[in-house]
This record gives sequence, structure tokens and C-alpha cells, in this order.
Amino acid sequence: MSKVIALANQKGGVGKTTSSVNLSSSLAFLGKKVLLVDIDPQGNASSGVGVNKGEIEHCIYDVLVDDVAIQDVLQKTDLDNLNVIPATIQLAGAEVELVPAISREIRLKKAIDSIRDDYDYVIIDCPPSLGLLTLNALTAADSVLIPVQCEYYALEGLSQLLNTIRIVQKHLNEDLQIEGVLLTMLDARTNLGIQVIEEVKKYFQNKVFSTIIPRNVRLSEAPSHGKPILLYDAKSKGAEVYLELAKEVVEHG
Repeated sequence: MSKVIALANQKGGVGKTTSSVNLSSSLAFLGKKVLLVDIDPQGNASSGVGVNKGEIEHCIYDVLVDDVAIQDVLQKTDLDNLNVIPATIQLAGAEVELVPAISREIRLKKAIDSIRDDYDYVIIDCPPSLGLLTLNALTAADSVLIPVQCEYYALEGLSQLLNTIRIVQKHLNEDLQIEGVLLTMLDARTNLGIQVIEEVKKYFQNKVFSTIIPRNVRLSEAPSHGKPILLYDAKSKGAEVYLELAKEVVEHG
């Protein structure tokens, strides 16, 4: 039985795309069949697994707006078990173009449902907003993973995201669960990071992943080489922690 996990936080720069890319590739490394779906118009998850955005003929925009079959958009990556549905800047128009569309909130769900049995995990990288694209992701997902940066104002805006999740549960996807909160970009040299961890754990209690992603130079460098951390530097701390996170996700079932 496959599982669809959306990585969402309307706040930008919290490590959402880095986590989407590296959780996907780590699950694939563990032998799971994984599909990474990029629905952020910036397309950084696509380039993060080696897709050349200049060579993309069809992207998730064509699936959502023009009803192109998702199988026709799917691309292989350098990791055997990891495929990707790429995004391009064209997707930015979808928020507006989908407004008058019939069943606009369930278009991604319908597309993913047609291929979800081919995969163990489908990971969706959401844009940093709570618009129609994120609504589509939350409607298509079994659970939502929330990356939270270990910085001041970490919890700012999360009540808005949790409210959106409750609205989706009420009207579009009553089975949607919170997979967990992932703490990212921890600088262990500062007391602030430790304080944020305590604050987030107090708020979310047992919904916080044991794995915490530290600030790591190799993790920052990997996207510019179009590689997940496992292919860029498999011995780095970044590769090690994302493998730990993938094992936690597998243990969650």
C-alpha cells in the first residue's frame, strides 16, 4: 500500500524542498519505490534531483490544467527507485487558471491515484503558500510533513497552516493526518536552536520527528550540482540524517 506525503509550510526558506529531495532519495536508497511530485513553480525539487528545467517538455502544469496523463510527464532520475514529476515556472499561472475549473481541488489527487499503486511513497513538494496548489497537495495526500526551521519565529504562521489542514479534513480529505514536524537548519552552537526545539516539542508533543536536520555545508552545496545529498556526498552528516529521517518515516508505516 503506497503512502502520499505532502511537505508543506507556507513560510519560505524552512528546508521544505531540501527535505523533499533528500527524503525521497533516501527512501529510494532504502529500496522503496518513490515518486517525487514537484508542485512549486520554482521547480527547485526538479533540478535538485538532476532535471534540466530547460529541457522539460511537459510538467505538472500540463497535468493539472490541460489533463495530460501523469505517466507522460514522469521522468527517471539517477537513482534507480526514484522518479519525478517536474515543475516549471509555467505552473505559477495554474493558481489563476484553475479558479474556474471543475473539481479544481482534486485534480492532483485524481492524477496521483492513477499511478500510486506503482510506488511505495509519493512525496509532494508544495509551494510556500496556501493557495490552490497546496490545497491540491493536501487533498491528494495521506499525511502532511511540516518542516520547521530552528530559528526565532519558528512557529509563526503554523496556526494558519494547521487551520488549512483542518478545513481540508472537513471538506476535501477527512483522512488527512499530520505525519510529523521536522526540525531543520539547527545550529547546535546557539542556545536559540535548543529553545526552539523545546518550544516546538511543547506545542506538537509526540508529532515531532526524533531526527533533526542540522545546518550543513554539503547539504547547501548539493542542489547547485543537481544532486541529492546521497549522490553528492554520501558520507556527510546531511546524508546521514536524511537516511535516519527516511527510516523514521518507514517505521511510521
